[in-house]
Amino acid sequence: MSNHRATTAITRTRAIVSHMSTSATSSLDQPVLFQSNGHTRTFVLNRAKKLNTLNTAMVDALRHQVDLWSKSDLCQIIIGTGSGRAFCAGGDVTSVLRDALDAGTRPKALGFFRKEFELVYILSQLPKPYVAVLDGITMGGGVGLSINAPFRVATEKTVFAMPETKIGFFPDVGASYFLPRLEGEVGTYLALTSETLVGREVFEHGLATHYITSRSVPSLLAHLAALENPSFSQINRTIEELHIERQPNEAHSKLTGNVREALDAAFCHDTVEEIIQSLEASTETPDTRVRLWAKQTLETLHMRSPTSLKVTLSAQRRGREMSLLEALQMEIGIAAAYCSDASQDFRTGITAALIDKIQGRPAWSPDNVSDVSSETVHRFFSEQSPYRSLAHKLSVDNLPGRNFDFMTYSLPSESELLDSIQPACKKGPVTIPDLLYSLDSICKRKFGIAEKILDIVHRKCHVTTSNGTATATWKGE
Repeated sequence: MSNHRATTAITRTRAIVSHMSTSATSSLDQPVLFQSNGHTRTFVLNRAKKLNTLNTAMVDALRHQVDLWSKSDLCQIIIGTGSGRAFCAGGDVTSVLRDALDAGTRPKALGFFRKEFELVYILSQLPKPYVAVLDGITMGGGVGLSINAPFRVATEKTVFAMPETKIGFFPDVGASYFLPRLEGEVGTYLALTSETLVGREVFEHGLATHYITSRSVPSLLAHLAALENPSFSQINRTIEELHIERQPNEAHSKLTGNVREALDAAFCHDTVEEIIQSLEASTETPDTRVRLWAKQTLETLHMRSPTSLKVTLSAQRRGREMSLLEALQMEIGIAAAYCSDASQDFRTGITAALIDKIQGRPAWSPDNVSDVSSETVHRFFSEQSPYRSLAHKLSVDNLPGRNFDFMTYSLPSESELLDSIQPACKKGPVTIPDLLYSLDSICKRKFGIAEKILDIVHRKCHVTTSNGTATATWKGE
């Protein structure tokens, strides 16, 4: 036997022993389960009573096993799932705050963030196809575990949010990278408000790449396990085959039509004060849907930490020009500043929401956005800030590297679709059925495109209905 073949045989034998050992020692009370089925390797977050919130032991176990799988010839697809009604509801922030409150244990709190952020980056660089099944609550750290997967599968049970401004913190785990890359200002809106997207909305706004029913998940896992030497395109087609079309009585996304236009107009500003002013102006619009949305959004922003709003907006704007690794490194500095009391709002928010469980607005300090100085915000970003002195440099060297756009298998971008919609509508009035027919080749590329085209048309065109037929004419710039 040649040296190469001998080495390969030894490697495969070790991998088999590792998988057998993992299976043998797995038990239902472990916080993460690791499973093998055919050529798939699956991690199951298994703290159902805690909504699968992440602690240090879980992060360490995931990093170790994912590293083994990424090097295994037997593993061809990595799948992430969660038990119970959540994929993962975030990190165990109560424990983090407990460690952050004491100077002696503060490095432990920052150690959790470092490990969590490193895992996020490692998952983004996996050399194997990675499928995240978001069949339930997916928030904070759970988004970090899944957002860089090439395939992110939402169901009607998916509830997405980055809820950090509710607790006086900021959206982390790479949110300063991926939220600015959503279309329009949806990412800025989600970052500042902590609002949720549910079910199909998660797919339609690009945070998931596919949408199936929850009851189809076992079938999906079986189909993936049956694939041999699968390509990314094969995996994509396998998931697409289980896509569920919108039902006639199914509600549309709350962030469409005129509301989306108002959202983009308000949240495009670079100061929180300007965003609030734009929303206040929208409360005077004759459009009832926009008016109610603007009023509710203002009320939501009032509930959030003023300091968190300004820190979050600054991170979102800076992250637009960063790589994922640069964004995560910036975020570890911001997290260090929060844990070092650059703002009291982190401890105030967690105490109010998770410990005392009070209703209403926490006692933020400062209490108003206008009272949050630029010097305060500077504490979170300046390399010379003493509040950032405990920030770790992320240790993610020697990874294979993968230049992959996390939106590759999402719905086509609005700009790409406009390249086809605009010329068709500029020629003169065109009926909606004729427009969709002319874009038939695009519509066949991926399920769900027709709904996105219709939303774009209703925002960018004058749409009139005569004799039961809707006609679109380009509005112009």
